[in-house]
Amino acid sequence: DSVQIPDDRDFGAFRAQCESESGWSLTYSKGGVGVWVQLLEPERALHKIKCRMECRDVPAETLYDVLHDIEYRKKWDTNVIETFDIGRLTANSDVGYYAWRCPKPLKNRDVVTLRSWLPMGSDYIIMNYSVKHPKYPPRKDMVRAVSIQTGYLIEGTGTKSCTITYLAQVDPKGSLPKWVVNKSSQFLAPKAMKKMYKACLKYPEWKQKHDPHFKPWLFPEQSRLPALSLSELSLQHADSLENIDESSLAESKEDRGEGSDEDS
Repeated sequence: DSVQIPDDRDFGAFRAQCESESGWSLTYSKGGVGVWVQLLEPERALHKIKCRMECRDVPAETLYDVLHDIEYRKKWDTNVIETFDIGRLTANSDVGYYAWRCPKPLKNRDVVTLRSWLPMGSDYIIMNYSVKHPKYPPRKDMVRAVSIQTGYLIEGTGTKSCTITYLAQVDPKGSLPKWVVNKSSQFLAPKAMKKMYKACLKYPEWKQKHDPHFKPWLFPEQSRLPALSLSELSLQHADSLENIDESSLAESKEDRGEGSDEDS
């Protein structure tokens, strides 16, 4: 039951899930973005979601940089409340904290995850799962969610184009209302993908002005993070966390207005 750093088999299994068709139902397809859902436990709103987007004018390596660059994420990810890296495990794995806004009137969520990455020529994988770190216990003002497995497969399709597949199996801790599950697959996931795409287009110019040569995900010797040992971590099991029943909450009116598909 100890915390393990993913190996090649784990990355291979993640890739196979990203590429697999069976057991998934398509819930959204529009403008080069597709969303599929796999319901695991309908009564608990525990589901897997897969979102794929074709990115024209964005090289695979730029998208990979954007997903890694925590300073840039604070600029473009409007759902982020707080995010920071906690420590480094190996040249291609670290532990980090991420807190995000949930649709009102739900409580906001946070996670502590072990993240690993693997460049494979013009393709890349970044994936994570939840761990416990003694210095970052659950907070009173957040619900600690559990990432069972979440990640990205980036596939280069040309010198200036790529496809990204986002796969998430997250236990949001708490009985969520059906509208949240539907909204996340129909609206929030595609919107997040489009926002990420726009962020990629602006990244090269932004990076030129912000520590342009600092990319510790490519050059591990640049890392400024303290070294962490696996023995400091333990697996975060969903059943050890408090369950919050939010299943009867109705969607708040001011949130409903977000339904426009175009992000300004």
